[in-house]
Amino acid sequence: MHLTALYQYPIKSLGGIALQRARVSPFGLEHDRRWMLVQPDGTFITARKFPQMLLLQPEWRGDQLYVFHSQKDIPPLEIPMEPGGPDMSVVIWDDTVRAVRVGAEADAWFSEQLGMDCHLVYLPDDSFRPVDPRYARETEGVSFADGYPYLIIGESSLADLNSRLPEPVGMDRFRPNMVFSGAEAFAEDGWKKINIGPITFHAVKPCARCVLTTIDPETGKGGKEPLATLSSYRSQDHKVLFGMNLLHEGEGAIKVGDEIVVR
Repeated sequence: MHLTALYQYPIKSLGGIALQRARVSPFGLEHDRRWMLVQPDGTFITARKFPQMLLLQPEWRGDQLYVFHSQKDIPPLEIPMEPGGPDMSVVIWDDTVRAVRVGAEADAWFSEQLGMDCHLVYLPDDSFRPVDPRYARETEGVSFADGYPYLIIGESSLADLNSRLPEPVGMDRFRPNMVFSGAEAFAEDGWKKINIGPITFHAVKPCARCVLTTIDPETGKGGKEPLATLSSYRSQDHKVLFGMNLLHEGEGAIKVGDEIVVR
């Protein structure tokens, strides 16, 4: 088995960026979901409710992060890598976390594109959001991802799903961090501990999927698939499962092409 793709999502619920190599950080892949959009009261904003967020696409130009609109010819927004705004308490699911506001320019740009007042915030290194203690191995933290630092999906798992769909969907519907080849469909379901390159990962919980998978990231339009089909054969305890959440130990980097070894 080998790693065939790496994806990073710098700003929660916005588009992803394909990488060839990524550093493994305490929060997840470096820069992954370290930024997030929130309402003025601090409640996080999600593409589940506002699918137009998926049309906003981050892009690295050297070491600088920009965001552009995939369907509008407007100047991109440059994202400050060291936010200079005040602290802000934000709420993501059941967690309340200290974040830092990025700045008035970013707030104005995103408010205009989304048609709603919002703030862009950043999770600083000295703020801590714990992984659900029911699944944590020690005291691992997570960024603004839904619950876990990493999500991995096998190419064969997607191929199995697409063989059942009236129209195939891309892996981007499921927003994984890692994609792999060389195993049967849903092999990741049975993993407990794996090595990817120099890093050890622990499989802690299958990923429960939501309505976000039914939104086409290229158009922002929704439908019933692939969630309807997935629910017909991948349901367990009233949840639809696809992909595996991971925690890691150790430091270093992983890259496309790395061998995956099940321990």
